[in-house]
Amino acid sequence: MNIVFMGTPDFAVPSLKRLIEEFGVTAVFTQPDRPKGRGKKLSISPVKEVAVAHDIPVYQPEKLKNDQDALQKLKNIEPDFIIVVAYGQILTKEVLDMPKYGCINLHGSLLPKYRGAAPVNWAIINGEKESGNTTMFMDVGLDTGDMLLKSRVEITEDMTAGELYDILKEDGAQLLVDTINGLRDGSIQREKQGEMPTDYAKMLNKEMARIDWNLSSVTIKDFIRGLNPWPIAHTQIEEQNMKIHEAVVLDEKSQGEPGTIVDVSKEGIKVSCGEGVLLLKTVQFPGGRPMAVSEYIKGHEIKKAVILGK
Repeated sequence: MNIVFMGTPDFAVPSLKRLIEEFGVTAVFTQPDRPKGRGKKLSISPVKEVAVAHDIPVYQPEKLKNDQDALQKLKNIEPDFIIVVAYGQILTKEVLDMPKYGCINLHGSLLPKYRGAAPVNWAIINGEKESGNTTMFMDVGLDTGDMLLKSRVEITEDMTAGELYDILKEDGAQLLVDTINGLRDGSIQREKQGEMPTDYAKMLNKEMARIDWNLSSVTIKDFIRGLNPWPIAHTQIEEQNMKIHEAVVLDEKSQGEPGTIVDVSKEGIKVSCGEGVLLLKTVQFPGGRPMAVSEYIKGHEIKKAVILGK
């Protein structure tokens, strides 16, 4: 069986490794090597690292749809499956029509909810109690193809996006194996997504990570969890930018203007919100590492009554 794998980040690595073990992988397509870090040295993708280690041919077209040489090589492989996990490029109908069984995508949400680039983050930002993975046939739309299999994962109260991401990337590998086996033996019934409402999981950036203290303490806590480990929620405190890595909702009523520091102790920084009070537990200042508030205040002063975000 000829399987072509298309993926780039570490989220795709468990899936690639599992497919190599179960079926073998004929070729890997991944994004081109990119400059990274202060030295701007070329860095290869996590998926390429795995492919090279297993002596699997790697193709890295800048834009697959415009690369006739890469398209011809893909066609010559005559793939049974093209498996796509966070590849980072949109596939044309020409590519979608190549494999015998189809192009199968692993998406880190319970579709049709959270189509788009950052489903893991937005599920937590929006306070969801459950997430999961979905495998689907790819079509020319964005995450709109017919669904195949789903797996479900509970989102616990303090789970961060990074923690959910790590669970889903491992869980997704088994789901892909089950999907391939099910399509080959005809046991899977495809399900159309239809036109039901869906939350679009738009891409994250640093600009959207600023905290709005007019929101409720619960909403802000979910925002902080959903942006951890990147880009990390932040706020302004007396001319400095303060990143917030961890916070706890307190069973207290708001006191004063939203964003006001109500108290500072080894327990954390109490902040009044539009509704309720949030206790900031782990913070980070420019040039420093993330620190528990109890550790930070041993050598630095954080004043009460300061209004964050101003």
